[in-house]
Amino acid sequence: MDIAALNDRVASQADLIQQVKVEMGKMIIGQEYMLDRLLIGLFTGGHILLEGVPGLAKTLTVETLSKVVGVSFKRLQFTPDLLPADILGTVIYYQKTGEFVTKQGPIFHNIILADEINRAPAKVQSALLEAMQENQVTIGENTYPLAQPRSEERRVGKECRSR
Repeated sequence: MDIAALNDRVASQADLIQQVKVEMGKMIIGQEYMLDRLLIGLFTGGHILLEGVPGLAKTLTVETLSKVVGVSFKRLQFTPDLLPADILGTVIYYQKTGEFVTKQGPIFHNIILADEINRAPAKVQSALLEAMQENQVTIGENTYPLAQPRSEERRVGKECRSR
């Protein structure tokens, strides 16, 4: 793609970006730099590291952004007792039906705010970083892409790829 075509594409989306900024400005005051960086991360499919002292509205800003663009949001508080299954999900056996059902974890939301990752055990950090890098997670024997819409439960073997 040449630079002229890229400029045309950016110009065509400028109104949308401005609308997002206006809506965000109704809730978030004085955080234009952070908002611009969040939008860059959102549009490029990247990850953002937010740093700052408590009380700077980091969580409120990310949650508001998810509401404005109409996607799901989840805040994860990382603690020393967290397990990889707590963020990825797990396979549950339902005795009545005799079926295994995958219960997806919060990682399947569109926007995740992972708070204080450094407090989590190494295995949890590794699971999160793998999900971020590979854009998929493995639960049981199945691999699930993170790009699919979130649902509370999926039957094992349906809408997933075997490992």
